[in-house]
Parts: sequence; C-alpha cells; structure tokens
Amino acid sequence: MMRHDGWNYTSSLLTLLFACQPRTAVLPSAGIDASQQLVMVVTSNWTSTTGTMTRFERATPTSVWNRLEAPIPLVVGRTGIAWGVGFDDVSSDGPHKQEGDGKAPAGMFPLDTAFGFAPRDSMQNVRLPYVQLRPTTDCVDDTASNHYNTVVDRTAVSRVDWNSAEHMRQVAQYKIGVIVGYNASPPVKGRGSCIFLHIWAGPDSHTAGCTAFDEAKLREVMLWLDPNKRPLLVQLTGQEYQKLQSRWRLPALKMNDN
Repeated sequence: MMRHDGWNYTSSLLTLLFACQPRTAVLPSAGIDASQQLVMVVTSNWTSTTGTMTRFERATPTSVWNRLEAPIPLVVGRTGIAWGVGFDDVSSDGPHKQEGDGKAPAGMFPLDTAFGFAPRDSMQNVRLPYVQLRPTTDCVDDTASNHYNTVVDRTAVSRVDWNSAEHMRQVAQYKIGVIVGYNASPPVKGRGSCIFLHIWAGPDSHTAGCTAFDEAKLREVMLWLDPNKRPLLVQLTGQEYQKLQSRWRLPALKMNDN
C-alpha cells in the first residue's frame, strides 16, 4: 500500500476478482516445502523502515537453497513491520498488523500476481498472471466493503460499495509491481490490505505498508518469479529470522549482511 503524503478486462468479473485477490497466509511448514523461489526480507527491528532483500532458488522442492545475489536495500512501512494475519501466535514478541498502521506484514506469503501500467502484450516475459492497471483500477481498503483487500475495476462491479480505495493507476510507484498474497480468502477486516512489492521513491523513503526497492531490481524480480515454482515472500526482523530459521526451514543468511 502506498499513499500520497504518501487484463485487459476481457475476463469475467469473477475471474478478475479471484485472480487479483491475494491468498491467505501460508503455513510455513507446508509453504516452504513446496516452494522453489524465495524472496527473503529482513529488517533490523520492528520499527525499522529499511531492510534488505535476498533471493533464493532451488532446482526441486527438496533441493538445497541457493542464494542468487548479495542482499539489496529496500524500504518497508513508515512504522516498520508487524505480524500479519495467520502469524499472530508465532512469537510473543512484536506488534500485530492493523489497517492503516503503516506497517508491512511479517510472515510468509505467496507472490502470485504481477501488475503494471503496460498492457499484457508488452509484458510477455512476465510469467505470473498479470493485471494491467487502468484509470478505473482500485485496490479497496474500506473495511465495510465486500471487496475489501481486492483489486477491482470499479466500472465492472454492480455496485461500488467502498468509500476508500487506492486508485492504482495514479501512483507512479505502481508502474510495475507484485501483489503480496496477504489477508484473503476471506480477508480479516481491519488487519491490512493492498500489500505489494513496488518501486521505491528512494532509499530514504518509506511506504504505508508495502515493500519497495529499486525499479530495475523489481523488474528483474518480476521476470524471475515463476508461478510453477510457488514463489514466497518471507518478511521478518533479524531476531525473528534467527529464532525461526530452523522451524520454518529457511535458508541461511549472513546476518552481518543484513
């Protein structure tokens, strides 16, 4: 989610809603075992607005994880990160995400839909399902709406039942991005919405709850993600990563790099 302070719709509405709506949090023991692509985000503490991202991949779900590159810098929510829906009981430490709290969700989540300003036919190298953002594309953050935490075309619904939404085509940092599968099926009202990987406004910026980094690197990540490899985002503080690495079967990180 990003605030300013700061597929082409030939498919049916039903297809749009299900294709664009993020999935629920993944149980770590099940999710990590099926995945072959991992985007690992680590921040220094719960209130830090900066962190690093490291990508890992493996040949099969039972292979050893291989690190693709050195960690790169990124920014998260303006007030840090907090445990997302599905991860409230993981640890006694840390806050719990709420709508509008300015925190990016901590936990493990699927990355299964890309988006951007360009039409689909110019994004043929993107393997994820792709949503072209139009002037009428909204991501609904109104907790009273039946479309809460869903990306929709407001001209394609029978009734616009929300008073608050991100008009995604108006946000320059949404030129390209990836929907984070957070808080859905069904969403828990008030626990956060519209969570993305998107372009940052610079290393000293922050978001309202998303994870953002350099445009060139984001484009590289978008092209790398393969739905057949069940890509995941894991987002934790360094301390929680150290506590959960073995239990969640996460790859090793050199913490002095993060």
